This record gives sequence, structure tokens and C-alpha cells, in this order.
Amino acid sequence: MTTTSHRRDLQAPAMEPVRHTMITTAAGRALAVLRIVLGLSFLWAFVDKVFGLGYATPSGKGWIDGGDPTAGFLGKGTSGPMADFYRSLVGDWWVTPLFMIGLAGIGLALTLGIGMRIAAVSGALLYLLMWSANLPPENNPVLDDHIVGAVTVVVLALVAAGNVWGLGKWWSSQDFVRKYPWMR
Repeated sequence: MTTTSHRRDLQAPAMEPVRHTMITTAAGRALAVLRIVLGLSFLWAFVDKVFGLGYATPSGKGWIDGGDPTAGFLGKGTSGPMADFYRSLVGDWWVTPLFMIGLAGIGLALTLGIGMRIAAVSGALLYLLMWSANLPPENNPVLDDHIVGAVTVVVLALVAAGNVWGLGKWWSSQDFVRKYPWMR
């Protein structure tokens, strides 16, 4: 006859996640600086492409001047096995607005420290798309600054870098963000 034991010591221990805060104040501040610098780089790309300030986007070729911020890169700046796909996107009505919204949204989220999870997913996706537009990379058979950027935005979200010198704590306390935690 078999009996079932109800002794606690024979049961598997409950596995609960253990949370430890291991980031020092200095590390939190360094990550905040990294987050802000990366956010400002996205915002700069957005502003330069909108107004054609003469840096990456020539003067008079900004979006407000009727220029297409994605046409040059997609049409002439792609190479490798995905080049034909990216070239086929030139002139599609949705490509430039989506790209520009992505630059502005990712830049604002990182700079302000809000919506870090959304910024991480969309930023990593944008970086991976730009990486795949020029395969293989020039200086390494696999890695380049786009992969580093993709990893960086994910790490910044995972360590809640928006909570230091940002609005991350306030953002996380909002009712709609508590209801939808993917918006943190």
C-alpha cells in the first residue's frame, strides 16, 4: 500500500525570485549618463534629419524641405544580402514617418528615462535593422556599433537606468503604467 507523505521537508522548496540591488550609486550615475547620451544621439539624428542642419543631412535636404531622410541610406548606403530588400523600401509612404517617429520616441524615452522597456525593444530593433542593411560589417565579420547599441539599450532597460537622473520612478508610479507594466 502506497501512502502520500505530507511532510514539508520532502517537498521541493518553493522557488521564489531573489532580488538583490547590486548597482552602486556611482554605477547608477554612470548608467544614467550612458542613457542620456544615447538618448541625445537619437534626438540629434531626428533633429538633423528634420531640419537638414548640414551634418548627416545636407542643408536644404531636411524633411521639412521635402527631403526624404531614409532615401539616401536605403537607396545608396545598403550592401550585402539584404540590400535589395532595403532598396525596395525607398519611397514607400510609411518608411520615413515610422523611422522618424522611432528616432524621436527612442530619443525622448532614453533622455527622460521613461518607457525604457519600449525604448529597449524598439531601439534594439532599429539598431538590428540598420546592422542588417550592411552585411557583413566593415571591420568585423559580425559585430559593429549597431550590435553594441542594441545590447546597450536592452541593458539600460534591464537595470532600470531611467530611475537615476530621470523620470523612471515617477513614470512607473503612474496608474496606466502600473496597469500595463510593459510600458515601464
